[in-house]
Amino acid sequence: MGTALLTDHYELTMLEAALASGAAQRRAVFEVFARRLPGGRRYGVVAGTARVLDALEGFRFDDADLDFLRQVVDERTLAFLRDYRFSGNVYGYREGEAFFPGSPIMVVESTFAEAVLLETVILSILNHDCAIASAASRMAHAAGARPLIEMGSRRTHEIAAVAAARSAYLCGFASTSNLMAGQRYGVPTAGTAAHAFVLLHDSEEDAFRAQLDSLGRGTTLLVDTYDVAEAVRIAVELAGPDLGAVRIDSGDLAAMAEDVRQTLDGLGAKETKIIVTGDLDEFAIAALAAAPVDGYGVGTALVTGSGHPTASLVYKLVARQDATGAMRPVAKRSVGKPSKGGRKWAYRRTVGGTATAEIITGAPIESRQPEQSEDRPLLAELVRDGEIVGRESLDAARRRHRTTLTELPLIAHSLSPGDPAVPTIFK
Repeated sequence: MGTALLTDHYELTMLEAALASGAAQRRAVFEVFARRLPGGRRYGVVAGTARVLDALEGFRFDDADLDFLRQVVDERTLAFLRDYRFSGNVYGYREGEAFFPGSPIMVVESTFAEAVLLETVILSILNHDCAIASAASRMAHAAGARPLIEMGSRRTHEIAAVAAARSAYLCGFASTSNLMAGQRYGVPTAGTAAHAFVLLHDSEEDAFRAQLDSLGRGTTLLVDTYDVAEAVRIAVELAGPDLGAVRIDSGDLAAMAEDVRQTLDGLGAKETKIIVTGDLDEFAIAALAAAPVDGYGVGTALVTGSGHPTASLVYKLVARQDATGAMRPVAKRSVGKPSKGGRKWAYRRTVGGTATAEIITGAPIESRQPEQSEDRPLLAELVRDGEIVGRESLDAARRRHRTTLTELPLIAHSLSPGDPAVPTIFK
C-alpha cells in the first residue's frame, strides 16, 4: 500500500500556497523532538525508524490518489505531487537508543515542499512506536531475566498491533502472539490455548488431554478456568513431571503462584514453569518479582503505552533558506510550546561509562574544543539525496537497546514519577 495519503489535509494546502508564493523550493530543516517525557518517565526509547524509511520509500501519489486530490488542491499542486520523489537527507537516532526532552531524534533536510508532506506519516509512526517501546523497556527491566510475551493484538488497531509487537521485541520482549509480526519482522511467536478451548470440551481433563496429544508435554496448560488446584493436579497427572508450563490468568497472581508452585513441587513437577497473564503492566510485574513466576504475558498495558499511547513528539521547522540563499534559524515562540531554532547535532556525554548529559549543539562537535569526557554522536545518516542508506536489522536495534540501558544511570530505571534521568544541555 502506498503511504502518500497517510497525511493531513493541511499539508497539501500549505504546499499549494507555498507553490503559489514561490517559497516551496526554499531549503528547510525539520526536526522531530519531544518537549517533555510523558507521565514522569525517566527516559524514552526510539523505535519506528525502520518503518519511517519504509513509508518514505512508498511515498508516491498514484492516479487514484491524484483523482481524489482534485477536490483538495489545484492543478499546479497536482502536477508537483504526480512527480513527487523525496530527494533530501534524513538523519536520526538509531532504534533502541534512549531519548530525552529536546532530543532531535529525526532531522529532515530538503525543500519545504518535499519535507512538509512527511510530517504526519513520520509523527504517526514515531509517536506510536516510541510510546510502545518506552513502556516495553520499563516492563522488560522490571521482569529481569524472566521472559515476556507480547499478547495485546486484541486490544488495539490491527495494524498497530503488528508495530507494537515489533517495538516490544526491540525492547526486550522474548516473543509475540501476533503472527503477522512474526512473518513481517521475524519476531518469535508463541501461544497455546485460551479458556474457550477448555470450555469447548466436556471436562478440563478432556481439554488438557487433547492439547497434550497435539502439542506434547512441553506445552503450557491454562489452569484457572474452574478450580486452579484441581486443574494443576489433573495437568501433572496427564503430562507427568515433564509438563512444560501452566498459565494463570486471573486472581491474586502472587498468592496463586505460590500455591501452584507448592502443588507442582509436591507432585514432582519441579521443573514445570508458571506463566502469569492478566492486565499486567510494569508496576504489576515489579510487584511479582519475589513470586515464583517464570514468565509474563502482557497485553493491554503494552499496546496502549502503559497509560501513555503517544510519545508527544512534534515535527517543527527549525531552519529555512531566506531570499539571499542563506539558511536562517526559525522558532515557534508561543506560550507553552516554544521551540529552539537552528539545525542541531546531538551527543550523549558519558563519564566512566554512565550517561551524564544529552548535549544538543548548533555545530558538529568536531568543530568545538574537545571536552574532558566521551561525547558519542547520536544522529546517524538514514537518507542521502533521497536514497535510503541507513537500514539495519531489528536484531541490531535490539542489541543497541540492551547496551543503551547499561549506559543509563540507575535512577533511569525507577518506576516512580520523576525528572528525566539525563539532563538535556543546549549549547
